[in-house]
Amino acid sequence: EVQVVESGGGLVQAGGSLRLSCTVSGFTSDDYFIGWFRQAPGMEREMISCISRSDGTTFSPDPKMARFTISSDNARNTVFLQINNLEPEDTAVYYCAADYVRAYYCSRYGSSYDAWGKGTQVTVSS
Repeated sequence: EVQVVESGGGLVQAGGSLRLSCTVSGFTSDDYFIGWFRQAPGMEREMISCISRSDGTTFSPDPKMARFTISSDNARNTVFLQINNLEPEDTAVYYCAADYVRAYYCSRYGSSYDAWGKGTQVTVSS
């Protein structure tokens, strides 16, 4: 069974940084993609970035997300999301998800992902 677990959220002041972690397990091959999403209160879920497990290719659909950097440590089966210069508008629950059924390319659509974590709360104070 594929499992996805996020960690690293918390309360941080505006201008600060956080590194979120997404630890995954249960895969039978390296053909999968990990995406980071977030959902603020009253807002739709939005995609931040995605990374390929097999070759490390990354994708970010929104140029405004330049403050967010995705990376991975394959030996630890962990994907990171570095967030710099945090803003109060970044307050949201951050989710990690795995696409391992379709697994053709990094998708910006949440419906493409097969397993989701429970999320980690990020709160940015002004």
